[in-house]
Amino acid sequence: MNQIKLYDTTLRDGTQAEEVSFLVADKIRIAQLLDDLGIHYIEGGWPGSNPKDIAFFKDIKKVTLKQAKIAAFGSTRRANTTPDKDNNIRTLVQAEPDTVTIFGKTWDFHVHEALRISLEENLELIYDSLAYLKQHVGEVVYDAEHFFDGYKANPEYALKTLQAAQQAGADCIVLCDTNGGTLPHELPAIIEQVKQTVATPLGIHTHNDGECAVANSLIAVAHGIVHVQGTINGFGERCGNANLCSIIPALQLKMGKNCVGEGQLKSLRQLSRTIYELANMVPNKHQAYVGNSAFAHKGGVHVSAIQRHPETYEHIRPELVGNCTRVLVSDLSGRSNILAKAEEFNINLDSKDPVTLEILENIKDLENKGFQFEGAEASFELLMRRALGTLRNYFSVIGFRVIDTKRHEDEKPVSEATVQVKVGGRIEHTAAEGNGPVNALDNALRKALENFYPRLKEIRLYDYKVRVLPAGKGTASFTRVLIESGDKESRWGTVGVSDNIIDASYHALVDALQYKLLKDQDN
Repeated sequence: MNQIKLYDTTLRDGTQAEEVSFLVADKIRIAQLLDDLGIHYIEGGWPGSNPKDIAFFKDIKKVTLKQAKIAAFGSTRRANTTPDKDNNIRTLVQAEPDTVTIFGKTWDFHVHEALRISLEENLELIYDSLAYLKQHVGEVVYDAEHFFDGYKANPEYALKTLQAAQQAGADCIVLCDTNGGTLPHELPAIIEQVKQTVATPLGIHTHNDGECAVANSLIAVAHGIVHVQGTINGFGERCGNANLCSIIPALQLKMGKNCVGEGQLKSLRQLSRTIYELANMVPNKHQAYVGNSAFAHKGGVHVSAIQRHPETYEHIRPELVGNCTRVLVSDLSGRSNILAKAEEFNINLDSKDPVTLEILENIKDLENKGFQFEGAEASFELLMRRALGTLRNYFSVIGFRVIDTKRHEDEKPVSEATVQVKVGGRIEHTAAEGNGPVNALDNALRKALENFYPRLKEIRLYDYKVRVLPAGKGTASFTRVLIESGDKESRWGTVGVSDNIIDASYHALVDALQYKLLKDQDN
């Protein structure tokens, strides 16, 4: 397979996304993970722009990487100065990276309006900066900013900027779709013209403003590009950068291009989720290849087919990228879904067993009332075990009361819950306060049950979602509550539905506690 060099800019371009920020320690950890994946170049930041990036280049020298080269990013020299006196250029050299990447203007509109210099002067900026860096750094990459827009506006001048970079000795010239508006059908003719003009190896850097960043990157490789830039999860300014989590498997598994090792590719999903976690963001479940829903099947016909031949509804084997097939349960479900989920939970069900049909009818009835078991698989497992009569009765709630009291206009309401639970022959009556009625109820339930089941102290509530179900009744509508809970080992989702938000929350909370006890029993 042909070798394609992967250039990751998550730590620089990725952090320009509206909600993304990393500490220096985070950036070091991400660099190590990218190296483990097999990324060839890791762009650590712009050392001339902020102290955090300067600290990264200092600290990364203490880390031994397996293969990745660390790249520093910057711009061509300023007008009316020389490279050796330009602070940006000097800082790039002082950072002592393996590679330096600088960008320069390709679009004549930017030369006139942003730099306010002549077209000829801009060519000198590009040449001087690259020639100077080549004398002081082992490898220099040139990012031709706004190349495709520049080419469409003035192809002759855009190509001259690339020739200036080649004459200065750039090791790679990267064609950038900086505004992200180029469409895939436009690339081939432009890239072919570039290849006739310069002999330097070419790269591609695309943004996703037209939802074409991945497609444009793949089209570019099909036309001879050998260096691909992007970010993990497509993080980046505005609509993001080209998503390497989609590009890498597409190149490797579909286009026959050698990027990373087979074992490294299997770590792709884990890397994706770790970087979401470090960015304190919820993973995109619908993300291609690595998302939770990427290989999730809901329709009964699909499930029946994939159990015989997975390729009927899966474009690749999910295990190749560290993902897995998931069978969802909903009112679209058939017997195949129920059997597949039972197998997943190590529950022995027969397709002809009347219990299977009972569970199926129960699910359809519940979902008709507003229940949703996608994202609430713990509630579904409990439902199956109740139908089979195999669920131990760990506890029962005799009753509860929740009171919200607002004593003064300028004070927050105080929430208090009291519960009565029965475990075996004993009844526990407990009260607790909380930040809101649901939190108070959760605290009271745990307080009552932890005397009997101390391991319930391990549970954390990670997410709480409320959705008012459309029923045209305004404040009298039904409410669905989805709760994500977890302990040190795993996370699980539970659901409750009621015309009373506290009651819906109560059912989801009780299922979460029941599931924890069931999980610990099985272990």
